[in-house]
Amino acid sequence: MRLYLITLNPTDSVTAGFLPAAAALGWDVTILTDQPDRYPGHEAVETDVRDPGAVIDAICGHHRPDVVFSNSDHLQAATALAAAFFGLPGKAWRSCLSAKNKALTRRALAALDPVRSVRLPPGAGLPAALPYPVVVKPAMGVASEDVTLARDAAELADAVAAIRRRRPRDLLVAEEFLDGPLYTLETLGDGSGTRVLGGFRTTLGPLPHFVEERLDWHPSPPPEHVSHVMAALGALGAGFGACHTEFAVTRDGPRVVEVNYRLIGDNCDFLLAELTGVPLFERILRVHAGEPLGDVCGEPPAGHGAAVSVVADRSGVVTAAPPEVSPESPGAWAEAWTGGGVRLWHRPLRKVGDRIERTHTNRDYLGVIRATGPDRLSVDAAVHAFRKLHPWVIA
Repeated sequence: MRLYLITLNPTDSVTAGFLPAAAALGWDVTILTDQPDRYPGHEAVETDVRDPGAVIDAICGHHRPDVVFSNSDHLQAATALAAAFFGLPGKAWRSCLSAKNKALTRRALAALDPVRSVRLPPGAGLPAALPYPVVVKPAMGVASEDVTLARDAAELADAVAAIRRRRPRDLLVAEEFLDGPLYTLETLGDGSGTRVLGGFRTTLGPLPHFVEERLDWHPSPPPEHVSHVMAALGALGAGFGACHTEFAVTRDGPRVVEVNYRLIGDNCDFLLAELTGVPLFERILRVHAGEPLGDVCGEPPAGHGAAVSVVADRSGVVTAAPPEVSPESPGAWAEAWTGGGVRLWHRPLRKVGDRIERTHTNRDYLGVIRATGPDRLSVDAAVHAFRKLHPWVIA
């Protein structure tokens, strides 16, 4: 079985998730990427992976494909087109594009999910009337970059001007602020059916920015929330493979914030696998190989899980950083927490000596702590203990 894994820069999801999963399945892997030197030890072919024609040509000049897959936000449509070219299972390219482009998402969901949204093309002026407050963001953005709350027309004008200085050619959207608690729904489909894996409750940092600081396991969302999100995914045609949907519960009911047609990131994918008891990365790859999904969830362990992102609160140089920690590293593990049935991981994303320029986005993450335990109290205690013993210091 030959897997073509299409990717950009290495992520934990790829290097610690999908590549080991492919190895466990006994598959041969060819990585198509624009950064082949960053994948030592793997067969990596330099390719303009944003261009579906280049992806198809690279595969045609290489081994016969059995699976064509990507977990990158940016590459879903190109990957879908390549899979379709070779007659392989994959996502519908129109669905990938509609999910990625937030203006197209609102267009597809207009009848189902009434959220006022206005396109702001490059060079266009601001609309005369909007339901303030509004959120302005790039239509193709990621990682909370350039996502800002504007409370009136003056703040919107300032926000748009600032974003356009950095992104003069990008389409922006301005849409009504969805005021209410924020959740995610994690799903996996095989084209004939979609399973709900669970979800998370998201805690954001202070407005006007939208930095995700913490996600807490929310295994059983209310049926009315699930049905609304599933209807939205149906309208988009997003029913194959993994999908990570964010939604707010407003006074008018649930409203979709955005649809990320790939597996949840920021180490929450590993947390999801731990909490559901599913070999998640392997199962996703097998779906893309054409296998039916079956009963995806076994008996998940009871308890709680959380992923806590340590966010830089200032610019400066990292002068102290915690070690990488997992339950399989006994010394650091015993030092961080020694009871209560908690399992804790820490993944540093920066290192001592790194220069931090605060951006008010997910790029400000210094590290991610994820923990599972019998209840939220024990999880919180473990996270607190670890952060107290091993603080990040920026000078």
